Parts: sequence; C-alpha cells; structure tokens
Amino acid sequence: VMLMSWVLFPYITNIYFLNYSMLLLILLMSISGYIMIFMGWSSNSIYSMMGSMRSVSQMLSYEVSFIFIIFILMIMSESYSFLDFMNYQIYVWYLFIFYPLFLMYFISVLAELNRSPMDFIEGESELVSGFNIEYFSGGFTLIFLAEYGMIIFFSFLSVLLFTNLLKYSNMFMFMFIMVMSCLVIFMRGLLPR
Repeated sequence: VMLMSWVLFPYITNIYFLNYSMLLLILLMSISGYIMIFMGWSSNSIYSMMGSMRSVSQMLSYEVSFIFIIFILMIMSESYSFLDFMNYQIYVWYLFIFYPLFLMYFISVLAELNRSPMDFIEGESELVSGFNIEYFSGGFTLIFLAEYGMIIFFSFLSVLLFTNLLKYSNMFMFMFIMVMSCLVIFMRGLLPR
C-alpha cells in the first residue's frame, strides 16, 4: 500500500496525472486495514491477531475523521485532483485558512500511522509488540520500512494539502517535510506511555 500511494503524488513532471487521485488515496487507505488483519492472521499467534484487531479498529475509527477532513478540502478546491489543490492555493495556503483542520488532520495521521499517543496495538498487560511478533528479519524489515515510508508520504501529503510549496521552492518544501516527519517521530519521545 505504501508503494502504491507514492504513485499518486504529483511530482514536478506529472507523469502519473490522475483526475481522481484523492479518491484513490482514500481507497488505498481503506485497503490497509485488510492488510493489517492478514499480517496478524498469517503470523499464527493469538497475540499478534489481537494486536492486529486493535490496530484495525483504531485505524477505522480515525479514518472516518481523516476522510471528512479530506472531503472538506475537496469541497474547497472543487476537485478530486492533487494538482488542483496546488492551483487553488496560489494566493493563500489552506494551512492559514484551516489551521484547526490541520491540527485535526495531524492527530488523524498519528492515529492512522499507529504512532504515540495512539499506539494501541501494544496491549498494556501483554509483553508483546503487537501484530509483528512472529516475523523474522525480512518480514520485520519490510513492515518497518512500510511504516516509516508512510510517515514520509503523509508528510508529503501535508505539504500538498495545506501548502503550495511543491510548485515554488524545493528547499522550503523539503524543510516542511522534514519538520512534519520529525514531529511524527518525536511524538513517541515526547508522549511516553
């Protein structure tokens, strides 16, 4: 799901231009719940299955708010395309207009990524790490590469939805992406369990 979501991002060359890229993003995020269930079931452990069920229930509950936030932005830009999001933010960014919406978006992203303080896949009474306890080196590496790849993707998506930095300056765009990625990663250290 992480690799398929990177195809939706409009790069400078716009090779993969889709008119309905926002709807495809919502579809890919909905599919990730099924993949989480399959990963918990395929490890053949009751604890990993419980961890995957907790993760899917949390992802579904916060996905509803995330979709409503995306719909509000789609109504404002009057389009389903990522490129139109950039074109409608020429004069003023959505970050300044919708600052409370951006905070709700950030909380929904933290919950969608299963980051602190919304990391309920690890039970308090269990001594296991959630759904990924039975995976060895290859599978474990792929799971965490996908997790941190989605952190970077949601940072790119934040730049795309709430600013217009992709069209103007690559340096400021990457600085904003690094700030967003570091905020998501630092939340684990700032808000311990």
